[in-house]
Amino acid sequence: MQLYTLDPLLDRRWDDFVAVHPLASVFHQAGWLRALAKTYGYIPTALTSAPPGEPLVDGVVFCEVRSWITGRRLVSLPFADHAEPLINDPAQIHEFQEWMRNELGRRHWRYIELRPLSGDFHTGDSLKVSQTFWFHTLDLSPQIGQIFQRCHKSCIQRRILHAERQGLSYEKGRSEQVLNDFYRLLVITRERHNLLPQPFSWFRNLLQCFGPNAEIRVLRTGNTPIAAILTLRHRGTVVFKYGCSDQRFHHFGGMPLLFWKLIEESKAEGVSQIDFGRSEVENVSLIRFKDRLGALRTQINYFRYTEGRRQPVFMATRSPAIRALSTKLPRILSTTASALIYRHFG
Repeated sequence: MQLYTLDPLLDRRWDDFVAVHPLASVFHQAGWLRALAKTYGYIPTALTSAPPGEPLVDGVVFCEVRSWITGRRLVSLPFADHAEPLINDPAQIHEFQEWMRNELGRRHWRYIELRPLSGDFHTGDSLKVSQTFWFHTLDLSPQIGQIFQRCHKSCIQRRILHAERQGLSYEKGRSEQVLNDFYRLLVITRERHNLLPQPFSWFRNLLQCFGPNAEIRVLRTGNTPIAAILTLRHRGTVVFKYGCSDQRFHHFGGMPLLFWKLIEESKAEGVSQIDFGRSEVENVSLIRFKDRLGALRTQINYFRYTEGRRQPVFMATRSPAIRALSTKLPRILSTTASALIYRHFG
């Protein structure tokens, strides 16, 4: 079987393919790939068995990350929680793996990383597990009252009811004001966790590249934003991607109320499930919060092809150097530094 590469930002076949493939997600969309290219300069490429001009029947999409800090590598996909290889026939998996093995040596990449939701692509010894996460999804097929009853009674239900009595204002949209409020809260949250914030341009590009399929929800007390989330949509799935809050106002219960607004509105719009994304296994509080929303928890693994010895896994959230830098830089410098540094993390 011969394999071909294509540019998913220029080849219209990719959009048509992602729109109908049952395993495609928001991270396969051209919007995600275009935002990566505009913000970090990553160049996406897709591998397929379909010759030029023929409709796509399979595909694995990657971005090459070139970094003098973390090395040169091929990732499917940077900053994505998951990106399932879109291959229908298990018999073809070997051919795709052989291409990766050959290109790894020819291009002198440190590794090739895959981030599948399932382990179906792992059929031999070439791929090694590099990282493990918990992954949460919420089924929206039950009645809204049933979904509410499945939430933890004291930590979620009561806090939602408490927040609804606080006179908070709620806004959903894509305006510059909503984006600015979201980013202000994101910077505060990242500081609280000793992490650099993602560059502001990343979130602006997500809104621009996804259009109405990207939304920000904000809660305010008076004119002060206290909690916000950013979601992306692909067909019948809404993906919760980023959340942030001001700790001074946690007693209002803003985050549980925001998530309940997301659940109610998604259910009303005919969404079938909410993807709450991955959680690092060490992040017990985040895992517990998603569990208490009634979400189903499963384990996902990332896989890597490497040559020779196992390559160390670099994550910004675990890097002592990055954490030290984030605590020492003034806020205005940390947001500037993030634009220079984050492209090395993909």
